[in-house]
This record gives sequence, structure tokens and C-alpha cells, in this order.
Amino acid sequence: MKKVFIDGSAGTTGLRIYERLEDRKDIELIRLSEENRKDPDARKAALNSADIAFLCLPDDAAREAVAMIENPDTVVLDTSTAHRTAEGWCYGFPELSAERYEAVKTAKRIAVPGCHAGGFIALVAPLVAEGIIHKDALLCCHSLTGYSGGGKKMIAEYEGEDRDALLNAPRQYALNATHKHLKEMAHVTGIENYPSFCPIVGDFYSGMAVTVPLFAKQLKNGADINSIKQVYERLYTGPVVRYREGADEGGFFSALGMSGKDSMEISVYGCEERILLMARYDNLGKGASGAALECMNLVMGYEPDFGLNI
Repeated sequence: MKKVFIDGSAGTTGLRIYERLEDRKDIELIRLSEENRKDPDARKAALNSADIAFLCLPDDAAREAVAMIENPDTVVLDTSTAHRTAEGWCYGFPELSAERYEAVKTAKRIAVPGCHAGGFIALVAPLVAEGIIHKDALLCCHSLTGYSGGGKKMIAEYEGEDRDALLNAPRQYALNATHKHLKEMAHVTGIENYPSFCPIVGDFYSGMAVTVPLFAKQLKNGADINSIKQVYERLYTGPVVRYREGADEGGFFSALGMSGKDSMEISVYGCEERILLMARYDNLGKGASGAALECMNLVMGYEPDFGLNI
């Protein structure tokens, strides 16, 4: 039986992972008391006694936690931004290729994708790999997310009795155009320029819709909208990530469509001149805890969707 420790189990992602693992009979959760959960010695002991350790911490704290680990057999799954582009870390999106799927299964250090970044990478990385998009392409991306992506503070703002009326409408943020996911988005896809990225938070708890618009003239080698669909159809066959034709709701595309699930749907819309690449999933599912648990499943030799809500 594998021993599992969640460092940072009081945060939004850590708590969700804990809730989904606490009743599983195939693992043993290492628990720290409230007074010990921030004690460095207690954390170090727990990290080194674990077969699998989830880090649900701020970036600096995640780096400190990794430095505490001396057990060469401990598998680390870091949900922070700290190691997503770091050398020696496996990026935890197994569906991107057969090689990455196998790499996740044997990795000791796995960086769980960011919520916004996961959708962008799922859409763009295969097209770069297939030579359909130039590596030096100038891309745009807008991403609509539920407010739970902002953690406990934002959840409290949206669910408080004296909430600001401005929260009733979608709000764009990261207005300085330097969002922390940009480095990850470029690094994993292989593009040479950061995308122009517009993240938006809406008045709903969880769910995501990520869109990358393209002009057909941006495509290489005579590719068109059907070429893109064929790439996704071959690559994303499930069970966690799958291509879906006609995923809209009568011409609308709701970010709530995959709320509560751990899977992701990839779709393509548009016309001959203008194309919309679209990914829909849950910011707390495939965008966070679900992605982490999928990676744990592969490390343990299970099917990727074991215990997930697909």
C-alpha cells in the first residue's frame, strides 16, 4: 500500500485532493495534526516517509519542500508554478504524446499543469509538433474560469454576504500582460513568443473555457480547419482528454459544461478563414486536483481515469 502525503492540504487544491483520497483503501494518507502541519521537522519526516507527495503550496514553499526530500524513492507531484519549466521535472499532461504518457509513469518529479495553461497547451502543442503552426507564431488566448481558481480569498469574496456588485459580471485580470502561466505556455508548446493572454474570472464556482483564435493564413504546409480536427481526433481519444465535434449548446459554449468533472473536451469551430480552437474542463478538475490525481494513477500503474469523475 502506497503512503501519500499532501503538503498544503488546507488550500483549495490540497483540500480537494485530500477529500478525494481519504476514503480510498489502496493508499495510506499521512496526516499531520493542525499544530504540526507547518512544522518543518514534521513536514520533512512526512515527505521522506511518503511514496507519493503532493505539494499544494506557494512557489517558494514548494521549492523548500523539494529541498527537504532525501528519500530517492519519493515521487513528488507539485501543483505550484515552481517547477513547470524546471530541468529534470516531467510536465504532467500525459495526453500530449505517447512518450510523455510513459514518462509520467516513471517520473520521480512531476509538475502538474496550471489551470489556464493546460487548455492552451492541449490546443497548441499538437499543432506545433505536427508542423501546422509556426514556432514563431504570434498567438492570442482568452480563458474564462470560475472563481474557485482564485483560492480561498477569492471564494470568500464571491460568496460573502456583503460582496461587491462588480463581481456580478465577468472580470478580466492580469492586465499587465505578465501572467505567471505564460512561461509554461510557451515552454511546453515550443512556441518562441509568449501569447497575448486574456484571463477572465466569472461569477460561477468552477469550470473553464479556453479559446485560441487563428487565421487560416497562419497555418503551414497547406493545413486547414479539417487538418486541425484530424490531429485532435487522432491524439485525444480519451478517457480523460477527448476530441468532441459539436460540443456547443445551440451556438453557445458555456464554461460550466465540464464543471465537476476531471476530463477535458477539445473542439474546433470557425470557417475557412478564421478558426477557433477550444478546450473545456474544470479549473479544479483537469485544471488542478484531477490532473494531479491522474498523474498519481499512472505512477501507481493504474489507468489514468481510476477514481476520477469523467
